[in-house]
Amino acid sequence: MTRHILILCSGNICRSPVAAALLAHELPGKTIRSAGLAAPVGAPADPLAIEFAAARGLDLSVHRAQLVTFAMCRAADLVLVMEQRHAAELRRRYPQVWGKVFRLGEAAGSDIADPYRKSRKTFEAACIDVAAGVTAWVRRIRELDCSRGLPRQPVVHCE
Repeated sequence: MTRHILILCSGNICRSPVAAALLAHELPGKTIRSAGLAAPVGAPADPLAIEFAAARGLDLSVHRAQLVTFAMCRAADLVLVMEQRHAAELRRRYPQVWGKVFRLGEAAGSDIADPYRKSRKTFEAACIDVAAGVTAWVRRIRELDCSRGLPRQPVVHCE
């Protein structure tokens, strides 16, 4: 069963906090964490990320950036990254966790571009890509949990 999910991006202030909040909303009962490969430790989420999340009823005001650790990766059942280069960096740092690392945009076959310090339009496009990736992974996680014969949560629909 997929119980612990780790979401990674570069700085843990834009894409991964948004993805983690969306996943946590869609998958109650799961442990969702986010971190960055080069996070400015303790920094709040980007104001545009906070705004995007708030428009969806989610609160990122308490989020603080943190660096990814081996312990975080080891504890996760699934690690979702934003870009192929993030996956490559994780493989270099922690080869033991390679089999559970996937891109959030895997279903679309694409990376999710970093919107940091870019225009509002670029930021919104990245957040839309994050939301699409979350939707695809939520469906996949629910299907995997159902195929393993696990008890259904009210939000899970096994066919």
